[in-house]
Amino acid sequence: MQIQDIVQNAAAYLHKNLPQQPPKTIGIIAGTGLGGVVDLLEDPIITPYTAIPNFPVSTVESHAGQLVVGSVADTQVYLFQGRFHLYEGYSPAQVVMSVRTLGVLGVKKLILTNAAGAINPLFHEGEIMAITDHINFTGTSPLIGPNVDNWGPRFPDASEIYSRVLLDLCAKQALQLGIPLYQGVYAGVVGPNLETPAETRMFKMLGADAIGMSTVMEALAAMHMGMDILGLSCLANQNLPDCMAKVSLEQVVATAGAACDKLVRLLSHILPQIA
Repeated sequence: MQIQDIVQNAAAYLHKNLPQQPPKTIGIIAGTGLGGVVDLLEDPIITPYTAIPNFPVSTVESHAGQLVVGSVADTQVYLFQGRFHLYEGYSPAQVVMSVRTLGVLGVKKLILTNAAGAINPLFHEGEIMAITDHINFTGTSPLIGPNVDNWGPRFPDASEIYSRVLLDLCAKQALQLGIPLYQGVYAGVVGPNLETPAETRMFKMLGADAIGMSTVMEALAAMHMGMDILGLSCLANQNLPDCMAKVSLEQVVATAGAACDKLVRLLSHILPQIA
């Protein structure tokens, strides 16, 4: 089955089995340890990924693997609680299935969240970084292969993947709430291993402020479909190449979960404004 047929079938299933989509709708993809964002939603309806025809499933323990649809004020939110990664063995087209489905459903604004390692020595773990740009170091793209013209152009412009308007709105709200908000460049890698000191030093020289194993594929697909994108990284650890400390997944999840409280506070204020 062609990928566009799988996406169309997934969108048709959700359209049939979920409440009618109001004018104000936002998509959110929650990263490692950030599933607590679901607590924002009123009257949530949960759909396991396994119920959506031919949809991928999350294999990472910290990803719930379900779509939660609810509301914040008068804004409907499609929250994908768990994403798909290249390191799980999924193709780029499968990794962005959530984004493509949202695009077919007509969602035009997307918030991508992730847990990332801080490379900028001035950035501290437990804080949030708004993504201003990214470096795709995965060696692949969800745009490879035949182009689906209904989704977007063959050669989309990538000069502003992350919306400056949404970034400014987010920064203004964070300032009012007293929530520290860094701004920087996110480097996307395949994983699943964390970076070596030499690799971390290289990414720092290339201009990256944080690094992770997600988001870049999704941002490219969302850009291709003409979505306005806000990217938010919860900094789960510090990657300092000259004094590298060992990091476990449990530590990443715990620190990301602590930062999630700030993220939830911020999102509760900006979601109605974004919509």
